[in-house]
Amino acid sequence: MLPTFVIGLREGLEAALIVGIVGAFLRQEGRTDALRWMWVGVVGATAICVAAAVALQIVNQDLPQQQQEGLETVVASVAVVMVTFMILWMNKHARGLAGELRAHAAAALANGSTWALVAMAFFAVIREGLETAVFLLAAFQASGNATTAGLGAFLGIVCAVVLGWLIYRGGVKLNLGRFFRITGAVLVLVAAGLVMSAIHTAHEATWLNSLQGEALNLSWLVRPGTVTSSLLTGVLGLQPQPTVGELGGWLLYAVPMLAYIFWPSRLRLRRKAAFAPAKSPV
Repeated sequence: MLPTFVIGLREGLEAALIVGIVGAFLRQEGRTDALRWMWVGVVGATAICVAAAVALQIVNQDLPQQQQEGLETVVASVAVVMVTFMILWMNKHARGLAGELRAHAAAALANGSTWALVAMAFFAVIREGLETAVFLLAAFQASGNATTAGLGAFLGIVCAVVLGWLIYRGGVKLNLGRFFRITGAVLVLVAAGLVMSAIHTAHEATWLNSLQGEALNLSWLVRPGTVTSSLLTGVLGLQPQPTVGELGGWLLYAVPMLAYIFWPSRLRLRRKAAFAPAKSPV
């Protein structure tokens, strides 16, 4: 439940921020006609994303077992790539995200292009929605309980919508840099679990037949049916008896990504300044 909650919260908040800023600008300009079309676009984009997720699930269910494992491997791999790009990009731009969005919206209005704002909201929901659909589908496939996973995603999206509304009503002052760093760390662990799941399903699909020896025996800790097992398997993707390949994949992904997220920003700035080309004297 926690992994899908964080996915819904993180992805939903980014889309809610964009839609909230665009809506605020259109309302300030009195463009109720464009505002109406913006909401039509948001609803349409949401429907497209839901349809894409349902279609993927239907295709997966209709495949033979071995091909299902192959498709699950592909979906999990795509989800890991998407979330990695999102974490890296957001970790770099989170602090100035709201300001950048306001600047783009103001520029569009200055040029008299309200439809550019409508398109901005539509494509923001499409982009975040499709990413969420793929990532949630992979998380659902790795989860042992689809009901709790679905509830977590729903609650995360609802919280994101409420937070987005409160932020732009002035009721909440959210440190976006800190928020995206914390949720990014959780998503790294979720994505590392998906790496482990992808390696497991790749073996089931006969795509990977090496590194299948048992690396650890965690049966004493990851006991099916216990709260500890739900947390470790649901959040970290750990299995009672992970193979060498699964554990290696988890470590190779999680360790450098967590180091990047929690690396002090002042040290990054110093390194960037050290490698910056020197300005030539005038």
